[in-house]
Amino acid sequence: MLTYKYYDTPEGQDIFKKVFVTSKYAALAGLGAASFDVLMYSHPQGILNTTGRIMWYIGPLVGMATAFTVTTNVAQNIRGKNDKINYFLGGLAAGSVFGAWQRSITIGVPAGIILGAAAIIKKTGIDEGWRFVPEIPQATKTIKSVTHDWTLVEDIEELKNWTTGKTIKFSHICI
Repeated sequence: MLTYKYYDTPEGQDIFKKVFVTSKYAALAGLGAASFDVLMYSHPQGILNTTGRIMWYIGPLVGMATAFTVTTNVAQNIRGKNDKINYFLGGLAAGSVFGAWQRSITIGVPAGIILGAAAIIKKTGIDEGWRFVPEIPQATKTIKSVTHDWTLVEDIEELKNWTTGKTIKFSHICI
């Protein structure tokens, strides 16, 4: 379950696993935002207030991720089409959760439209094979790096004019 990726199965299948994946990332993002808020801005006193403040961030973000995932996959199952409209509907659902979190329809409607547009861009990128985040190259200095030849160019035979040297015997050492 922890190694499952969102796009391992087609849209509309394994909805619970997909909800778990998106909620996991939303919880991590919420924990980061909540940590910043608790340490830098709100400074709640006591464990109960601190936990409440952290949950104030994590809860709605997980709700937004869940609303997006469930709406997108249920729309896929109902409509029978795997297209951008499903993702837009998922973005609208996430925006509505955001508006409820902020207790403002004035914020919720534009958020839903913006998140729906972002979801359409994501769906287009998935369909066309775009890379949103490039792969990070592995470190060259690892425990296994001694087995690799990290030279930039091959040796040029004409320039190999060095010798191994002569063995010099020191029969007397001056001190």
